[in-house]
Amino acid sequence: MAGSGPEGSQFDARQFDSKMNEILTDDGQEFFTSYDEVYDSFDDMGLQENLLRGIYAYGFEKPSAIQQRGIVPFVKGLDALVLAPTRELAQQIEKVMRALGDYLGVRVHACVGGTSVREDQRILSSGVHVVVGTPGRVFDMLRRQSLHPDHIKMFVLDEADEMLSRGFKDQIYDIFQLLPTKIQVGVFSATMPPEALEITRKFMSKPVRILVKRDELTLEGIKQFHVNVEREEWKLDTLCDLYETLAITQSVIFVNTRRKVDWLTDKMRSRDHTVSATHGDMDQNTRDIIMREFRSGSSRVLITTDLLARGIDVQQVSLVINFDLPTQPENYLHRIGRSGRFGRKGVAINFVTKDDERMLFDIQRFYNVIIEELPSNVADLL
Repeated sequence: MAGSGPEGSQFDARQFDSKMNEILTDDGQEFFTSYDEVYDSFDDMGLQENLLRGIYAYGFEKPSAIQQRGIVPFVKGLDALVLAPTRELAQQIEKVMRALGDYLGVRVHACVGGTSVREDQRILSSGVHVVVGTPGRVFDMLRRQSLHPDHIKMFVLDEADEMLSRGFKDQIYDIFQLLPTKIQVGVFSATMPPEALEITRKFMSKPVRILVKRDELTLEGIKQFHVNVEREEWKLDTLCDLYETLAITQSVIFVNTRRKVDWLTDKMRSRDHTVSATHGDMDQNTRDIIMREFRSGSSRVLITTDLLARGIDVQQVSLVINFDLPTQPENYLHRIGRSGRFGRKGVAINFVTKDDERMLFDIQRFYNVIIEELPSNVADLL
């Protein structure tokens, strides 16, 4: 059985259905089977006792909207290969899988660029249950026959929209060509662009479709506010006013460009505020060190761009600040979904200039939420 699990979609369900069928049917037969079962707790899913122990020990309390629908149709497979668009996200998935499989003796390995090829080969030859990786390194391991395709039972594309928009399409197709034809495939994405649907058509047999309504996604439990900032140049003062609040918790600040990450970091440090920063132009080693410090809590405020939004999964993050509003409504979910995870509460604060008012309106309409003005007692909300 192939399981296909889009986390929501850019269209409402009716538009989505007609779009899918237009793209995916050759002979008038519906390509997908809908799967509508919802499991409100992990206990109801018929999972192994030792896996449940790992889930609860990690801090998951209640399954998220996609977990309530996607886990049960997906647990039938065995060995898995998981592809992710950034090294940070692949390493994050590896860490969570290790923790969840703690009582099962599961061996997990992250295959990503910027690390030793020989070390990857050594670990793979000793045998692992799950490989999580980025497309380039995974394809390289398959090509060198360090990763044996005949043993792979399950192939998961995570953040499929991001994978395809970042130009990995050809590499993903190359990887698919090397995998067994009977493999179980999962495609997970907060939005399902036509290219992702095309992949499901080419490489899945009889997939099930799982749709989650936008407002059931990870925005649940996150209080969202906006601050009217008359002019762009006043944002910095506004952020500094909030700094004491930021530093009592762990916070992520999003801006839209790498250059602005550097600019804001310099400005904050010149005012004696301690901040960390990470973006795609930094070498992998530096990014790893910064993320390690942030995850351990020794650094408490992280400035970053959308590229790395999906690799940040720090349990303690309870405040996200959009210094710049995202350029796409879809990215709003990926940014603020970092806070309030695992059933905890979180707060998102959006800085809004005159030029941003349209985007704020679009975000509210897209997610069916109301983003109110920030009250003065923000510290009490955390």
